Amino acid sequence: MKDKNLGIVETKYFNFAEPPHELELESGEKLGPITVAYEAYGKLNKKRTNAVLITHAFSGDAHAAGYHKGDDKPGWWDSMIGPGKAFNTDKYYVLCANVLGGCSGTTGPSSVNPKTGKPYGLDFPLISINDMVKAQSKLIEHLEIEKLLTVAGGSMGGMQALSWLIKHPDKIKSAIIVASAIKHSPQQIAFDEVGRVSIISDPAWNGGDYYGGKTPANGLALARMVGHITYMSDRSMMEKFGRRIRDVGERHKFNTGFEIENYLHYRGSNFVKRFDANSYLYITKAIDCYDASEGKNLSELLYGTKAKVMVLAFKSDWLYPKYQSKEIVKACKVAGIDTTFCEIESTYGHDAFLLEIDEETQLIKHFLEKVVQAG
Repeated sequence: MKDKNLGIVETKYFNFAEPPHELELESGEKLGPITVAYEAYGKLNKKRTNAVLITHAFSGDAHAAGYHKGDDKPGWWDSMIGPGKAFNTDKYYVLCANVLGGCSGTTGPSSVNPKTGKPYGLDFPLISINDMVKAQSKLIEHLEIEKLLTVAGGSMGGMQALSWLIKHPDKIKSAIIVASAIKHSPQQIAFDEVGRVSIISDPAWNGGDYYGGKTPANGLALARMVGHITYMSDRSMMEKFGRRIRDVGERHKFNTGFEIENYLHYRGSNFVKRFDANSYLYITKAIDCYDASEGKNLSELLYGTKAKVMVLAFKSDWLYPKYQSKEIVKACKVAGIDTTFCEIESTYGHDAFLLEIDEETQLIKHFLEKVVQAG
């Protein structure tokens, strides 16, 4: 049986927007030079028509599949990318890039500002979902790919896929939008704001100027704990943790040792090791401010688009509930776009897009075959 793992992969870097050719952002500000960290799996065919762009969720990065040398943890969507998998690297050339504003190799607030020689901090300009996609588009141009076979992503990644569909319809043949939305609801914004306030309230945040000193670890960990609650469902928490008590040694008055408590603390402390607090602020604000419809009727912005679309939602996802996915589907269908919608039965909540591998694989494989056959 053929090995379905990609093995060792390496992160690559693309540099562009050297002054005076900086990237113009939606805010009107300019940014440059810019580095984009990305990974590529599989081979680009001679006609350069088999490229797939994977767009990551809020806390993701370019390492979507395979293993980095010396690390036994695979990429965040390794179960979906590789030989024989949903995004079959025997057929497709699969790309994933860390978003603008990130902290995993792409230029963001923790990057060095060439004007000062110090990390940008809050001198970094506000960025948007469309700015992230604009940077990705520059990467695709650099790789001499005229049209992507598909752009696929979940959560914030789905917003990026939607942005590609609206802003660059001539550069994609299809889009796969998973557990996402046209724009955030007040509830979604509220959860993000709690996370931002948690960080800003940490004395170590120091107005965003904490590089080289103590980091706002407590605030960032708390933000992640709150966020992680929204990724699960009541049922998945009950099935995974119940009300079980774990022996954690010495306890204080309010530490009961519930497994769910320990799990959230674990997730929070681990997140601090790999993510930048300022990136958390910038990226969540970009998500909250995104409105694919730009205050108009989204279907009007999509008229004439020839790309095929598939939208997936999950029954237990209360962070990005089904009605938000159906709003995307309705706008696409009114615009005359060939659109497929599937709601997947799952108890995992929003995390389902990372966990419901079998059903997603079947649906995505079939969809991509249709896109290829359509030419």
